[in-house]
Amino acid sequence: MSFVNAVASWFLKKRISQIRFFMEHPIKVQEETLKGLIDLASNTEWGKKHRYKKMSGYHDFSQRVPLQEYEDVKPFIDRMLKGEQNILWPTDIQWFAKSSGTTSDRSKFIPISNEILSDCHYKAGKDVLAIYCHNNPDSRIFDGKGLIMGGSHKVSEFNNKAYFGDLSAVLLQNAPFYGEFFRVPELSLALLDNWEEKLDKVAHATYTENVTNISGVPSWNLILLKRILEITGRKNILEIWPNLELFIHGGVSFAPYQSQFEKIIPSSDMHYLETYNASEGFFGIQDQPDVKEMLLMLDYGIFYEFIPMDDLGDQEPEVVTLAEVDTDTNYAMVITTNGGLWRYKIGDTIRFTSLSPYRIKISGRTRNFINAFGEEVIVDNTDSALQSACSETGAILSEYTAAPIYLDDNQSAAHEYIIEFEKPPTDIDLFVRLLDKELKALNSDYEAKRSADLMLKMPKVTVAPRQTFFKWLKSKGKIGGQNKVPRLYNDRKYVDEILKFIKS
Repeated sequence: MSFVNAVASWFLKKRISQIRFFMEHPIKVQEETLKGLIDLASNTEWGKKHRYKKMSGYHDFSQRVPLQEYEDVKPFIDRMLKGEQNILWPTDIQWFAKSSGTTSDRSKFIPISNEILSDCHYKAGKDVLAIYCHNNPDSRIFDGKGLIMGGSHKVSEFNNKAYFGDLSAVLLQNAPFYGEFFRVPELSLALLDNWEEKLDKVAHATYTENVTNISGVPSWNLILLKRILEITGRKNILEIWPNLELFIHGGVSFAPYQSQFEKIIPSSDMHYLETYNASEGFFGIQDQPDVKEMLLMLDYGIFYEFIPMDDLGDQEPEVVTLAEVDTDTNYAMVITTNGGLWRYKIGDTIRFTSLSPYRIKISGRTRNFINAFGEEVIVDNTDSALQSACSETGAILSEYTAAPIYLDDNQSAAHEYIIEFEKPPTDIDLFVRLLDKELKALNSDYEAKRSADLMLKMPKVTVAPRQTFFKWLKSKGKIGGQNKVPRLYNDRKYVDEILKFIKS
């Protein structure tokens, strides 16, 4: 092991004892986190409005501060974009993470404070490496460089001292200078606005480097790796980067992409580590090798609450703290952060897989599901079912989306999928039957609605030509960064749009 690798690994491993502390004392850590956030923000406009100085604990907090969605806090954020300070958070905020979450035309601007940069996002980045090195003591990850392909940013039109961009771009722009020694490509390439130009230039700039790890969204990194193979004429990535050992991924489910990565990185020694990070904060890290669940990180300046999905649509839904959750419920996550978000419904749904310590799996989005007939199908169901169908038929999936076919006089109700394959199944009818069978096994509500074809018929699958989803996103000006294909949608907005795009 090189000197640099040994020193870096030793430094990061010091953090493991602190992680163990919040694993053993989760409720105490969360109570202290909430108290600290309230105290810090007591003199802000928001804190004065909700009488933070007179709050004695969580009960007062939950009674005085209403649940928030982006539209509720948007008036405050608009003022911050114009330069006003001490609105939601006491320290000056000059950076905003631009996020859409899906391919919606509406953008969100999430305030990024110095505290959420240092105590959440950057701390999490170090924790990812600390946990990985702890689990893999023979790692040589610091003998080479990490490939991070950031988003882009530009000066806000509201105020020449306010900047916005993809979260990855904001993090790269504000990262400590020494990060440049461990990362490729250079900052100017990583922050290019034009994603097609960026993919090509990053590919040319990095294939000669000693890359040991990659970080980012699976879909866009897969496109980059395939471009590198085209440029070099090599058969797999290990012929280019023989020391590659880790892919740190997040943003979307890895399940639809895993077989493609394993194909172009053919090594049993390659590690895949999932993270749960978003523009609003960094929440989870896979802390156990080969177990696809994540440790909920409790000391990043984020206080968590949870709404059972069955109650989400209620005017006053039940809201529970970490001490009250169980492993049988699908929850919508609510966060209070050191970036100035208070009881904010982030739009993600999670399930707890363990309560000691608290580990989670992302199950979907609060608006990313199909429940047109009471079937309550979530992304976790379709990801798993499609992966199973691919495994049994030898297919490799690239992208997909799905929506309901509504019952009318001319057609029966069903679910319609548009699927783009890297390697299509030889028998698409068998694939559809296997998909349907696995969905029934995973979701009893779906199984009930499929019973005897009384409500739902067999799913309908349209196989899309290669690069359909990429070209569709490009046509909307939504390629790169955090733009994602909506997996499930409860109406036919995206499915009809993509079908029309295919025909045109």
